[in-house]
Amino acid sequence: MSVTTPLAATTEAAPSKGAPPRGRRRRAPGFGRFLERWGAYLFVLPAILYLTVLTVFPLVRGIILSFTSTKLVNPSGGRPVGFENYEYLLSSERFWNSVVTTLLYTLFTVVFAVVIGTCGALLLNTAFRGRGIVRAVVTIPWAVPTVAAALIFVWIYNNEAGVLNRATGALGLGEHGWLIDPAFGLFSVTLATVWKVMPLVMLVMLAALQSVPQELREATWVDGANRWQSFRAVTLPHITPTIRVITLLMTIWSIRRFEIIFLITGGGPLDATNTLVVNVYRTAFQDQNLGRAAAIGALGLVLSLLVTIVYFILEQVQERKEVSR
Repeated sequence: MSVTTPLAATTEAAPSKGAPPRGRRRRAPGFGRFLERWGAYLFVLPAILYLTVLTVFPLVRGIILSFTSTKLVNPSGGRPVGFENYEYLLSSERFWNSVVTTLLYTLFTVVFAVVIGTCGALLLNTAFRGRGIVRAVVTIPWAVPTVAAALIFVWIYNNEAGVLNRATGALGLGEHGWLIDPAFGLFSVTLATVWKVMPLVMLVMLAALQSVPQELREATWVDGANRWQSFRAVTLPHITPTIRVITLLMTIWSIRRFEIIFLITGGGPLDATNTLVVNVYRTAFQDQNLGRAAAIGALGLVLSLLVTIVYFILEQVQERKEVSR
């Protein structure tokens, strides 16, 4: 005996045409259209306000300041002088020496940090006992505050009780005035900077190495390639974009780096480490010439933009070569 159930009891009543789906709140049509049109702009508005207040406005204010003769003792009483500050700087030997010092410091820092960081990442990418502990230990220099790192190297470079002089003396290389001899000033700050920033490069390159497919490496080994040939054919093409990006970032950061240089040498000895950023500080707060300091900062910005433009040009050339292959 079969029991039939009325259709009305077994099926749900179909919602009417105008009723909204269950569980969904009714939204005003005008508000929905507003979100569809302006929602994306609302999400990026906080970032735009942040950049405007803390980046764009100070940048424009600094450029305007560079065309005045503003002094530190009277920051609101500067008179317009046109390009006088720029003309003075472009004819100043001290300014061009600071440009050369900045370029040398940037070159040495970037080359050594990227090369040592990449080699360290290759070592940490291999399997060995205690690898996790070593990976944690090598990040310590990056985690150390810049002030603490500078004080560590000031102690290392100390003429009488410094570790470096004791080591070089024991090896028969003699003792040197690392912080008072102009011949060693740039070397001293470069070594401290590489020690500080190299772990970041190592971690970035280690992440890039771990994204390389292991199957491609094993395929080259099956074909008879050694480790160097496998690295050149498989690993290097995969990590080259990362190397280019980290090199650009390290270059820009090195051009604008101030703390560790100023804390170790203060721009000395005899302007041996007087980079553009240190020169801005010394011109503004020691010479008390805010207008000229702003002009140095504007020229430093031009230098950073030139480096970035060269990078993107080289990037486009490389992409065209890859497309043409």
